[in-house]
Amino acid sequence: MESNDRDRILLAGLLFTVLLSQVLIYPGIAGLVDALGAETELDASMWFLASEFMGYIALVTLWGLASDRIGRRRPLIVIGAVGGAIGYALVPLLAVGWGVTFDALLVIRFTQGALTIGAFSLAMTMLMDLPGGHGRNMGAAGIAIGLGTGLGAPLGGILSTIDPIAPMLAASGLLLLVGIGTVTVADRTPRATESIMATIGGIRRTPALVLPYAFGLIDRLTAGFFALIGTLYFQAEFGLTYFETGIMLSLFFFPFAMFQYPLGMLSDRIGRTVPVLLGSGLYGIGVIGVGIAPRVELAGLAMIAVGILGALMAPATMALVTDLAPATDRGTAMGGFNLFGSLGFLCGFLIGGTVVDRFDFLTAFLVAGGLEILVALVAIPLFIRFNIATRVERVS
Repeated sequence: MESNDRDRILLAGLLFTVLLSQVLIYPGIAGLVDALGAETELDASMWFLASEFMGYIALVTLWGLASDRIGRRRPLIVIGAVGGAIGYALVPLLAVGWGVTFDALLVIRFTQGALTIGAFSLAMTMLMDLPGGHGRNMGAAGIAIGLGTGLGAPLGGILSTIDPIAPMLAASGLLLLVGIGTVTVADRTPRATESIMATIGGIRRTPALVLPYAFGLIDRLTAGFFALIGTLYFQAEFGLTYFETGIMLSLFFFPFAMFQYPLGMLSDRIGRTVPVLLGSGLYGIGVIGVGIAPRVELAGLAMIAVGILGALMAPATMALVTDLAPATDRGTAMGGFNLFGSLGFLCGFLIGGTVVDRFDFLTAFLVAGGLEILVALVAIPLFIRFNIATRVERVS
């Protein structure tokens, strides 16, 4: 096996493990916040998930800038993964063993998120550094992300049934494995020759990056929406258990994983425009379809369709970042993409929670899906303006 293929597999494995650790808590989030001392369900769940992504937003670009500047990503991934593992373990330890208040735990959760995003974003950037086609590399990232989330959902449901805090402890152990596994991967980081401010200026001189950033934001908004609102909706509307909720979430994540690699390679052949624009528009319709499905079986079929459509657009969107960014700015560019993605996750929690609180679940699904469709429509003239079709790296 060539070293590039070996490292592609190893890096995909690291991404898989990070996402697996993150998703473990989603199916049983209501029971978890109750075990940690929260007094309400929806608001506490919303803020427990949101605080992690606030940490993501706070540091994700700094991780990318630092790796570009020092010309090393591997040691930073180790620091982020081990730090995140400590944070995951501290939350239940402080709550159960020391009686720390839920509000104080949110600060630990914020710090854990700020560290974990370094491992996630830089592992993805190391995949970008590999030769062989950006669509192929981002397809590998996508299948790892999809499998991690797909397996994490049902596994998290099982762990939550055993003990509400078990997913937190399992997540801690998984991130420790990420820290250990990272040392086996070759570091191919191109060393930046300009200052940090010049690097930031270079990103500003590439305005076309606004397109993958915008789609990254809205795509992750729907993911965050499903993580919180979808979970509570399936349990409230259809009476699903934690495990059954995990299975329902995996109906999206498994096809999302399985189709990403071939569809990522397809985008290397045909370009990013059709997968991103068409995929996003149909994806938004699918999100609405989940919310209007009258029976759990139909909702499950809609989740499968949404997963396939997500696999069409996600690797093409990530690969577009690589197409547009200079090699020495990739860490910063991917950090920016993950910044907007994390902001999208946060908006998914906050917007979804607010709409459900003031209106109902159906309205929340209409808003989430409608926003995805709106972004796809608004982006059409921008794709033409920036000549996106002529700026894609194609491989023979």
